Amino acid sequence: MMKKIRIYICWALLSVLGSACQDALELTPQDYFGDSNFWQNESQVSNFMVGLHKQFRDNQFQFLRLGEMRGGNYSTVDRQATSLNELPVIEQRLEETSSGVSNWAGFYGPILQLNLFIQKVEAISFLSETRKSYLLGQAYAMRAYYYFHLLRTYGGVPLVLEADVLNGTTDAVLLRKARASEADVLAAIKADVNKSISLFGAQGAATDKSQWSPNAALMLKGEVFLWSAKVYNATADLAEAKTALNAVTGSALLPNFANVFAYNQKNNAEIIFAIRFRVGEAEMGNVAAYTYSTFNFNGLHYKDSTVSAGVGNFLVDPLTLAAPNSMQVIQRYAYTFELFQSYDIADTRRNATFYDFYKVNTDVKPYVTTIKNTALVKFLGTIDANKRYFSDDWPVYREADRLLMLAEITNAEGGDPAAFIQPVRDRAFAPAKDPKPFKNAGKDANELAIFEERTKEFVHEGKRWYDLRRMKYGAEPLIFKSASHPYGLLDKATQAYRILWPIEANIWTNDPLVAQTPGYQTARPN
Repeated sequence: MMKKIRIYICWALLSVLGSACQDALELTPQDYFGDSNFWQNESQVSNFMVGLHKQFRDNQFQFLRLGEMRGGNYSTVDRQATSLNELPVIEQRLEETSSGVSNWAGFYGPILQLNLFIQKVEAISFLSETRKSYLLGQAYAMRAYYYFHLLRTYGGVPLVLEADVLNGTTDAVLLRKARASEADVLAAIKADVNKSISLFGAQGAATDKSQWSPNAALMLKGEVFLWSAKVYNATADLAEAKTALNAVTGSALLPNFANVFAYNQKNNAEIIFAIRFRVGEAEMGNVAAYTYSTFNFNGLHYKDSTVSAGVGNFLVDPLTLAAPNSMQVIQRYAYTFELFQSYDIADTRRNATFYDFYKVNTDVKPYVTTIKNTALVKFLGTIDANKRYFSDDWPVYREADRLLMLAEITNAEGGDPAAFIQPVRDRAFAPAKDPKPFKNAGKDANELAIFEERTKEFVHEGKRWYDLRRMKYGAEPLIFKSASHPYGLLDKATQAYRILWPIEANIWTNDPLVAQTPGYQTARPN
């Protein structure tokens, strides 16, 4: 079905993305009232939902950027004679003049279309109630997911929950909105995800896991309410998060970690919801920028840092990347070598996530390793007709995430999280035994153990920055530097405001009601 996805964004909705209307929220599409011939039958409505998922897929790298790039595992050092991208984001150097992402991450365009879908579909009568409820369940879950990213990125944001232009409001001035409070945004997210679950009702889990489903909505609720409990100290929400996660059905860890992401194992038992990529349809193209340039191996790079196989066995293209379908393979983003080294050598996730390689000076004896580097192999895709396609699916939610969130909840409640963390570790070391089985060592030590497990499990899945903000040692989020752990990135006394991102001046220029994120210097008039 996703092969049809590109043609199912109707022309009326495409105008949303093309209209500037001098408004940073992209609220007013041109020729909006030209959709009078749409919304007339089930096929149109279903195709619109496919189009919304196509937009969702288009935002995959934005989800990754917001959820991971500031998390401390990205290298800031060029190791392959190429320039690295987005260093201001990676190095926490965000300002009004260098905001990292622009236009609220581009999420209000999709949100407007979801608002339109909700308003239109709630009013139609030609769909069966079951089908109508399922489609609306998808829409409410998707809108909650976009706003959840906005909340975790900016804190309070303009809260737009109605398709205002549908009711004749086309004046950009009237469409301006100030930033709502974080509490109001969180309340709207909770309301949307609860509405989604209510609409899905008792409908079964989807066999195609590339669209929002009852299980995906339950996972989102678990994550939202866990965030609420730990970031906003709404302790009662732990129970709601646990109930939601325990209600997810039909998922199970795969025996082999690498198979979770394998191109030929889409919709596998571990996946709860994933963004679909496929040969001939779409690629997760930015993975190519996490690999290597074959030109920069220059006869001095080896798989073995000791060059034990002898001089001359240098690397040429060990991962068969030189002939991709359309993507330039190069290292524009890189994970730190310390992250690779943090894995136990017997942990199967290490080599299923990274390919390590070394630049060696062979002009001296003993040989000297001058550069240690890795390429990401977790989402390498497949070879088709002698071409590399980066078309693995990207998991939004999977069983390992469910288990480790339950481990975190159990730990926060004062229980022993071993029953949830140990299966993830057992799979990581299978078929061998875990050399260091998890032991309940108290709340803080357990929290660090769960965090470390999530770090190794979810590389390039957009989790690390949010984990640092949510998870705690004592009463303090791990994001703040501490003598108790090595993960902190910001000084709480001087940089606490930087847990949220700034907005660029263009936003408040176009909408004077919008204030800069508190703490950042701004040229905005008071």
